[in-house]
Amino acid sequence: MRLLHTMIRVGDLDQSIDFYTRILSMKLLRRKDYPAGRFTLAFVGYGDESENAVIELTHNWDTSAYEQGTAFGHIAIGVDDIYGICERIRAAGCTITRQPGPMKHGTTVIAFVKDVDGYAIELIERE
Repeated sequence: MRLLHTMIRVGDLDQSIDFYTRILSMKLLRRKDYPAGRFTLAFVGYGDESENAVIELTHNWDTSAYEQGTAFGHIAIGVDDIYGICERIRAAGCTITRQPGPMKHGTTVIAFVKDVDGYAIELIERE
């Protein structure tokens, strides 16, 4: 068994694809419209789905926004240069909710950013 994908609902699919591809450097792996169901699925990630877990962006055509709720936490992404990536994210006008630095009670360097729908993305600097 292996993890295939995590699905999140998004209000504006084009903005979400832009965030994950341009800001977080993922690739748009596939996208398909389902007119009978009035939704579109887009899959983004850092590698082929046959070997990597990816994110499924679900856009329901008749819904422009969602409430986050309290159960979902965040998506975590390993990065090589957290300070440089956060500077690039800041320059793109995106929200950094926790500046990069060591995690509380530890030494791992982390940061948190929000995507265009308000989902939390944790950046974890790889050693």
